[in-house]
Amino acid sequence: MHIILLLVSVDLSVGHSEKNLYQAKDNLPEHGPNTRYLLYDVNPGEGFNLRRDVYMRVANMVNFLNEHEPWVLVLPPWGRLYHWKSHQVADQTKIPWRHFFDVNSLALLVPVMEFEDYMNVVGKQVDHVYYLQRFAGGWSGKWEEKMEICDCVEEARYWKNGKKWQGQFFGYQDFRANKFDCMSTQAYYVTFKDFLLKNTTARSVFLDRAETLIHGAYSEWSPVWWTARRSMVFSKQLRDIGDRFRKEFLDSDDVKDKTELEVWTKMKRNHGDAKGGPYVALHLRRKDYLYAHKKEVPSLKYAADQIAKHLKKYKLKKLFLASDAPIDEVNEFKFHVEEMGFKVFKYSPTDEDLNTLKDGGVAIIDQWICAHARVFIGTYVSTFSFRIQEEREILGFKQENTFNRLCGDEEDKECEQPTKWEIKY
Repeated sequence: MHIILLLVSVDLSVGHSEKNLYQAKDNLPEHGPNTRYLLYDVNPGEGFNLRRDVYMRVANMVNFLNEHEPWVLVLPPWGRLYHWKSHQVADQTKIPWRHFFDVNSLALLVPVMEFEDYMNVVGKQVDHVYYLQRFAGGWSGKWEEKMEICDCVEEARYWKNGKKWQGQFFGYQDFRANKFDCMSTQAYYVTFKDFLLKNTTARSVFLDRAETLIHGAYSEWSPVWWTARRSMVFSKQLRDIGDRFRKEFLDSDDVKDKTELEVWTKMKRNHGDAKGGPYVALHLRRKDYLYAHKKEVPSLKYAADQIAKHLKKYKLKKLFLASDAPIDEVNEFKFHVEEMGFKVFKYSPTDEDLNTLKDGGVAIIDQWICAHARVFIGTYVSTFSFRIQEEREILGFKQENTFNRLCGDEEDKECEQPTKWEIKY
């Protein structure tokens, strides 16, 4: 059995891919006497890729707010998430956004600042926290937009400490709120724009449980949604690591693959502009999906058989695997694929590098490599796969090479494939 398990040492100090597209002297926006600040957080149980979607809702709301008065979006530090379980990583709390994303790229859409910068500029406090919650009576059989400050339906994450309010606040124990309210809500985020402009004079506002905000008309079918999504460019250090892996093991680089980046505000690609590297990429979700989506998750042998068909169809010999599967399952899957004459590659950092990259950084590197493949195969209703599909839309791949998934053993061989959502400019 020939298994290629790659322990890749990384050098975060050396760039490899394109020049730094988003250079700026200072990430910090201007702070005047009329500048207001929006802070937010998300339910602790939500994963990394859903949190990226919540960012787009909040960023678009701040973009709309700036049409009326100056607002700055304060980026919530990343903490230990459900899927971040690597025991080798000493600390996965208080991680700034610049570790995962290019903050200067985000700033081309809205003024943004890291939470620690906010504390240095404004102070270790926020004027008003709104804890967004469901209505006690639920949907009441009819959905309508409504918002109401009321008693807390469930135990919130805040408590009175003297005249101030204390809470989790990303692990910063000395951070405080001057005022706190629970707000039952079922509303689009543009409705919150009106609330913030007309119903509060607080200079700094914190919206907790921001996943409650609804896209509404500005969903993934909208240019507004796609504008925010295009601004979420991964940090250059993580892109560089993925690019080095592509070049060394997958014979892939941006020039040959026709995937060179431009500043996102100037970048507009048509389907088919991107060619992709000479490999198929697979996101093979396992673990909780074996129970949550048992019918749609194939056995390892059936997954290998399906992948072999894609490799043969496109006359490719290499497969890049991104998976949460334990090592024994990875090895079993590789055995089945390589038994049919193909090579399987998986990005696996050393323990030392993992401690630097964090679990989220490794996930982004996986997504970046998958986004540049000739063909991508995803997992049923996985947000990890969704984010890769979006990245490939931005790069300009053919949709038939992007919106694919494996079928479960109990499904039809021609099971329903992912919905194709087209990028809008």
